[in-house]
Amino acid sequence: MQDSGLYLLVFYLPESQDLKIGSRGVFTFQQGYYVYTGSAKRNLHARISRHMRKKKTLRWHIDYLGVEAQCIAHFAFFEPIFTECELNRRIVNLQGATMPVKGFGSSDCSCFSHLVYFETYPCGLNEIAKVED
Repeated sequence: MQDSGLYLLVFYLPESQDLKIGSRGVFTFQQGYYVYTGSAKRNLHARISRHMRKKKTLRWHIDYLGVEAQCIAHFAFFEPIFTECELNRRIVNLQGATMPVKGFGSSDCSCFSHLVYFETYPCGLNEIAKVED
């Protein structure tokens, strides 16, 4: 069974709060929806499950948001025909998208961020998750 690929996680933060994101510092996160784009070369199912848990060692940037916000949806791409950065750009291009933290989840690429904020659930996200072309 294929267990590598890309994933999208959708988190809902019920109230605005300041959160420390590892060594990046403290940032204000507004109430709303956050879409995170990630990848796993192996153990994709386990990676998604880990990110959805509240109790875990804080290792990745998304872990710091994930312990405060509720993961309300996730999407996996097992044989994507696009890169993690291309998938992220599709999210960034949705109406209402902003990127609250420079370098969040994107320390190994040139993207501004792999975390995208929306005040309301992002219109068009489910369509992106269904299409792999």
